[in-house]
Amino acid sequence: LPQHLATLAATAQEEARQSRQQLQAQRQEVAQLQDQLGRARQDGERWASALQRAQREALEREATRGAEQARQQELIRDMKGRLLELLREKDALWQKTEGIDTPVPSPAPRDAGLCTRCRKDFRLLSRRYNCRLCQGKVCHACSVDAGKQGRCCLLCYQQRHTQAT
Repeated sequence: LPQHLATLAATAQEEARQSRQQLQAQRQEVAQLQDQLGRARQDGERWASALQRAQREALEREATRGAEQARQQELIRDMKGRLLELLREKDALWQKTEGIDTPVPSPAPRDAGLCTRCRKDFRLLSRRYNCRLCQGKVCHACSVDAGKQGRCCLLCYQQRHTQAT
């Protein structure tokens, strides 16, 4: 019996030692898991902070974009208003000049390299147009698109316009 008790005691001691080792291993594993949990919480906080910062920046960009769009719409509105003013001024000037006799356009000069109105050289960037009424050679600035009839010089256009009214 004493030997049996000694064996039981030795077995119990061995089991206690193994249990202590398992307990120690589990404590280490718990400590590792707590470290991982702490790092995961820190990562979560960093991600949450980054998300808040990104959302704040997105809201700021949206506000800036909205303000820029409002400025552009206001500019478009102002430009349309200015265009209407200029059209009214143009119409008023046309009405004032309606009664004025315009000189007859001069015949085309022999030098086909110059505009008949402003005497500008025709080059690569200044296009030459033939007036459909007087056959003179004119630049873009001195000609008017008369619709289906084609381009004509300003003098012919003004004469035809005053005759039509």
